[in-house]
Amino acid sequence: MLIKRRRGWEIAESAATAEAVFHGRRRLVKALAAGPLLLGVAGALARAATAMADEADPSAGLYPAKQNPKYTVKLPLTPEEIATKYNNFYEYGSHKEIARAAQELKVRPWTVKIDGMVEKPMEVGIDDLLKAMPLEERVYRLRCVEAWSMKVPWSGFPMKALVDYAKPLSSARYVEMFTFVDTKMAPGQRSFWYPWPYNEGLTIAEATNELAFMVTGLYGKPVPKQNGAPLRLAVPWKYGFKSAKSLVRFTFTDKRPKSFWEQLQGSEYGFWANVNPQVPHPRWSQAMETDIGTQEKIPTLLFNGYAEYVADIYKGLEKERLWA
Repeated sequence: MLIKRRRGWEIAESAATAEAVFHGRRRLVKALAAGPLLLGVAGALARAATAMADEADPSAGLYPAKQNPKYTVKLPLTPEEIATKYNNFYEYGSHKEIARAAQELKVRPWTVKIDGMVEKPMEVGIDDLLKAMPLEERVYRLRCVEAWSMKVPWSGFPMKALVDYAKPLSSARYVEMFTFVDTKMAPGQRSFWYPWPYNEGLTIAEATNELAFMVTGLYGKPVPKQNGAPLRLAVPWKYGFKSAKSLVRFTFTDKRPKSFWEQLQGSEYGFWANVNPQVPHPRWSQAMETDIGTQEKIPTLLFNGYAEYVADIYKGLEKERLWA
């Protein structure tokens, strides 16, 4: 089979500026006094904005991360205001407009647990984990199983770096991921018919593939709460429900995990969930998708257009339900 190797295409980064709201005359006066007068009011305001952003999120100073030109797209990005307001996050509701409700998510302190078949189980604070990881920005396509899509600039680090950090045993074949559980903070988790916590799983081969990415930022800023702060997964060749949000635990195991949606409806949502336009969902076609930024209907691509990176993972697994 002839495989075309595409070059990385440079595109303009998001023009959105950092959001900051200035509260309190004393803080503003201090900021103005701190800078040399020759820099003027604008420079002092910029420093004040940075200081306040740092207070709001300890990781704010890490962004924007340097863009990796290998991972990008030709078409324009989905506007930030759309990508951050049209979300699935069942912990905060079963509809798309959950951005406001998700602001109840408390992202500090945030501890990540690594356990199971590893050399040494551990717990690490999110900010200590960020210091240990090589941050970069990648532009990926995201294809939801509901037949809509977007193109966004994620910041974060390769999942392989996390796997290496965890030091799994050679007998580990899968990594299972879990989101938080807090019914006071997340009212959707009071819905007893869902098998909380949200969990997902990958094979070690998938988790260490170069595309698998742990997301900590979006559009040059810390990832918003409704998009899965402070740590989520991005596996762009799979349907979006595999990219679990707000993760607190990684368990390495030799048994295939049964994920959240697979537990609910295994005939429709399987373990693999690779994108294939020729394999319909039991209730709708997957041949086309709607770009949520342009509302344009576009053809869906095999593996969401990432076949050259991931197709080899699934050789010999043709009898599996790779596309469900």
